[in-house]
Amino acid sequence: MSAPPLFFARARPITSGMERMGGIFDKIALAMAGKRSPWGKPGGDKDGGSDGEGGDETPPTGEDSPKGPRNPWLPGGGSDDRQRRSASIEDIFKQRGPEGPKRGGGPGGPNFRLPQRPGGGSWFPVAIAGIALLWLGVTSVHQVAPREAAIVTTFGAYSRTLAPGLNFTMPWPIQSVDVENVSQIRSERIPDGTAQKLILTGDQNLVDLSYLIRWSIKDLKQFKFQLADPEETLREVGEAAMRASVAEHELDRVLSGAGRADIEQAVYSRMQTILDGYRSGIVVQGIEIQKTDPPERVVEAFKDVSAAQQDAAAAMNVARTFEQQLLAKAQGDAAAFDKIYEEYKLAPEVTRRRLYYETMESVLGKTDKTIIEGGGVTPYLPLPEVRRRQQRQQPPAGGQ
Repeated sequence: MSAPPLFFARARPITSGMERMGGIFDKIALAMAGKRSPWGKPGGDKDGGSDGEGGDETPPTGEDSPKGPRNPWLPGGGSDDRQRRSASIEDIFKQRGPEGPKRGGGPGGPNFRLPQRPGGGSWFPVAIAGIALLWLGVTSVHQVAPREAAIVTTFGAYSRTLAPGLNFTMPWPIQSVDVENVSQIRSERIPDGTAQKLILTGDQNLVDLSYLIRWSIKDLKQFKFQLADPEETLREVGEAAMRASVAEHELDRVLSGAGRADIEQAVYSRMQTILDGYRSGIVVQGIEIQKTDPPERVVEAFKDVSAAQQDAAAAMNVARTFEQQLLAKAQGDAAAFDKIYEEYKLAPEVTRRRLYYETMESVLGKTDKTIIEGGGVTPYLPLPEVRRRQQRQQPPAGGQ
């Protein structure tokens, strides 16, 4: 026998360990390999085995011992009498024996068969009929809600409109049903997000304006078939109507509440007229202006102008107040004079004298002169000086 390869020289300690354990691992290995060493030698050590089991046993086929290592995972153990080849799909999924392939026959295998009906017929036609009935039920019966409407198309062409309730049509793909909620109030915001929408006013100013269009479907047939893109058309019509309405008003009126209401009503009327002319099937529910601001680039200047306008308005208010006060005083004086004149007409002499006395009293009452009658010697009494001394001697109000 030829000398063992270098591999066995390196594996000698493992073999010695197996011998010391009483050949237990040898027996297990020989049992798994059909009592033949996978490397072309009988079990045991390289000299023929130490326990005498199968030391020089001849292969069952009467062939000589193979020369060189044998691969236990290939057919025939990888001996030289059979051509060595790699494992194929059949080797992986099949185990060949005397009775042919042992695997297969399960669901999806080569011997798989559908179960048969009690009469011996196939279930396949029954399954096809069930699927066809289910398809007819799903595509031919339609439930339309009270707030909805549906249109039926036959091979893509309009056929009829379905009313709310249970309806029946031909199955798809012969007829198709498109259901829409015609009572839902939809909205379109212009512009989208935080983008600017600059519109020119009647006094050649720009205003950043955003608004909301509320609408619903009036005629589903026209909505689906008259316009290529009804929602985009609605946006374009709304923008055109808004620009035309804002151009009719000045900036101050556009920024005020009353001006907004007028613009919203004008946009609503213009939009509905245009959409009806297009036969769009859309009814406008309302227009709501959400923002009217100056452009971002001129916000500071606009604030300065607004502040100046507010100051001017405040000054005008003060002037109007003073005007009203003077007018009221003048009107009061005129009314008093009219009353005096009425008395004067009744007694002219008495009225003249009373007016003279009242006038002289008002004029001379503020002087420090004393008037006495002539014709005799009258001692002078310093009445004004006496009055002033009395005023100085009197304690102030609230004093001790």
